[in-house]
Amino acid sequence: MTYRTLKLALMATLMTAAPLGLAAEPLDKAELDTLRTALNVGGVEVISAQMSEMPGVVEVQLKEGPLVYSTLKGDFFIVGDLYSVGPAGYVNLAEQRRDQERVEILAKIDRDDMIIFSPEGETRAYIYAFTDVSCYYCQKLHLEVPELNKNGIEVRYLAYPRAGVDSVPGKQLVSAWCADNPEDTLTKLKSKQSVPERVCEDNPVAAQYQLGQEMGVNGTPAIITETGQLIPGYKPAADLIAILGLNPESRQ
Repeated sequence: MTYRTLKLALMATLMTAAPLGLAAEPLDKAELDTLRTALNVGGVEVISAQMSEMPGVVEVQLKEGPLVYSTLKGDFFIVGDLYSVGPAGYVNLAEQRRDQERVEILAKIDRDDMIIFSPEGETRAYIYAFTDVSCYYCQKLHLEVPELNKNGIEVRYLAYPRAGVDSVPGKQLVSAWCADNPEDTLTKLKSKQSVPERVCEDNPVAAQYQLGQEMGVNGTPAIITETGQLIPGYKPAADLIAILGLNPESRQ
């Protein structure tokens, strides 16, 4: 999948994401026009808006920007997450929305554009991992992949060269994605072995790096569960198995 395709998929998801909660309602045209006139200044552009779960507060998605909460007139807004409070505690409603957007965006990526380590038996769950071969904790996570596979967890790697696509690690990731055996090549690179340099047209490394930035990835590994939960940083296999709600003993 090219960067342009990923970009369009991301923007389409942001513009059509289903509202969360019962209170979310779309604005009528006059309300939306008023809000856009007020907020569309200094290069800022509103791409979607709806009433949030908090009465009188509008949830506004800015183009290539954050989700903000605004007055209906657009004369005041705040940047941050909206929480609901109930008997069970606090619920981050903004993060719930981001989780759903991640699910929809990542579902659009072709499996052939990822380097995937699958279980030999039944796949009980899967995770995505934005990765960099030069990252110590990415190397450490990769050592956990056999244990994850043993417990039925598929690992779907996406490229995220922290120093940029043109860096040495970026070129190494390109070599892995272009290799005849990407899984073996990625494993060798993460164990600090040399591999032949390969370059192929339409490799997805640059697109995935850009996508990671747009999804809020700012370090590696960045793990995303099948429910869209973003887990920044390394987690051992036992912790990931627990987060995914799996039983490592009974495999039920």
